[in-house]
Amino acid sequence: MDKGNEADHTCLEKSTSIFDGVEVQEPYVGMEFDSEEAAKKFYFEYARRVGFAVRVMQRRRSGIDGRTLARRLGCNKQGFSPNNKGTLGLEKKLRHSAREGCKATILFKLEKSGKWVVSRFVKDHNHPLIATANGFNSADDKDKKIAELTIELERQDELCAAYREKLMSFINNVEEETVEMSTRIQLIIENVRRAESELQKCSQNSKPRYCT
Repeated sequence: MDKGNEADHTCLEKSTSIFDGVEVQEPYVGMEFDSEEAAKKFYFEYARRVGFAVRVMQRRRSGIDGRTLARRLGCNKQGFSPNNKGTLGLEKKLRHSAREGCKATILFKLEKSGKWVVSRFVKDHNHPLIATANGFNSADDKDKKIAELTIELERQDELCAAYREKLMSFINNVEEETVEMSTRIQLIIENVRRAESELQKCSQNSKPRYCT
C-alpha cells in the first residue's frame, strides 16, 4: 500500500495552505492521531476545505486478531472506470465517470505506541479543486459535485446488480448440477444393486444339486 518513490511525492514537514482566504493545515508524514477515526475525520475535513471528495480505499488487517493495521484514503477521482459489457457481450451506453486517475492519497498506519501515524501523503491532484472553506465555490459547483457523485453511485449500483445477477446464476447452476449429479448417483446405485442381485441368483442357480 505504501510502495513508490515517497521522497518525490510526500510532504515531509508541517505545512499549511491558503484556500479561499482560509488557512488549512495539511497532513504530513509523521503526523499522529489517537485513533483511526480521528485520522479519517481529519482527512475528510481537510478534503472538504480543499475541495475534493474522499474515497475510502484499502485496509490492511492483522492475520492474528483481524484488527485494522493500516488504512488508505484518497481522492474520489482515483483510478479509471472500466468499460462495462452486458450479459450478451454488447457494450452498454457509456456513462460519464467521476474517476480521472488522480494520485492524491494518504496512508495511516497503526504504530506499536497505539498512535495512528501518516506514513505517506500525496498532495497534488490532476484536476481542478472546488476550493472554499465550505467545499464549493458556488451553487453551480455544488450541483456539479452532487451530479458527479450521483453518477458514480449509479455506476456502483449497476456493478453491484450485475455481480448479484452473476452470483445468483452461479448458485442456480450449482444447485441444478447438484440435483442432476444426485439423480445420476442414485441411478448408478440402483443399477449396482440390480446387478448384484442378478449375480447372486446366477450363482445360486449354478450350484450342483445332490440327491439324498
